[in-house]
Amino acid sequence: MQHIHSGKVRDLYLDGDDILLVASDRISVYDVVLPTPIPDKGALLTQLSSWWFEHFRDVVPNHVISTTDVPEECAGRAVRCRQLKMVQVECIARGYLAGLGLKEYQKYGTVSGVALPPGLVEGSRLPEPIFTPTTKATEGHDEFITFDDVVRQEGREIAERLRELTLDIYRRGAEHAAGQGIIVADTKLEFGLDADGVLTLGDEVLTSDSSRFWPADQWEPGRPQYAFDKQFVREWANSTDWDRTEPGPEIPADIVAATRQRYTEAYERITGKTWGA
Repeated sequence: MQHIHSGKVRDLYLDGDDILLVASDRISVYDVVLPTPIPDKGALLTQLSSWWFEHFRDVVPNHVISTTDVPEECAGRAVRCRQLKMVQVECIARGYLAGLGLKEYQKYGTVSGVALPPGLVEGSRLPEPIFTPTTKATEGHDEFITFDDVVRQEGREIAERLRELTLDIYRRGAEHAAGQGIIVADTKLEFGLDADGVLTLGDEVLTSDSSRFWPADQWEPGRPQYAFDKQFVREWANSTDWDRTEPGPEIPADIVAATRQRYTEAYERITGKTWGA
């Protein structure tokens, strides 16, 4: 196998014509990888994504070849995938106002060019889910772009399909999660073109790294929400004097344990499976 790329969380290897996507236990906040791993995180992300890929198989093709035909040393945290020509857009669907979307709304009353009603607060449910794409930066931070920007970059047909698929996957995923007591506030998806030019879902799907998950029974607009995702680590980082540049701070043991517990609870609620069983 040939190592071809290391991201903030995942490592990519070329194995013949296939890609081996291996999720580590690394965690990043504000685009900085923190020095302390979260035990089982890579496996939790991989297995939750694999569950969703199967769940959405009737909606869109995905890049998965096998979740079991992988080297023994990375079993459970690796996926064998088809190679894709990745679309250089982060496809984000939002059903609630939080994070950078909230900050953008507070400044301009819009998110990625989508106008929203006045008077919304942190955690507000939007009238309907919206497509809020961003750039896919190799360095620095992703930046909001409009749908028209995506049209100019990718062409109208691809842009419209990206928006349609992103919102469809979000709605279906949010509906399933709601039945398990979880609000999916927003999620990020990535797509690529396969060898035949077919738009294909890749990377990860509706995980605690790529989504905001909130317990429905604790949701209360106007304040930060309890998070089953890495927002918990962001909030801890914000409570320190760290300036959000390299190197990141070590994560205390109690924060590590609580983060692992939240990732595990999200996995178990969504899939209906007991982690480690």
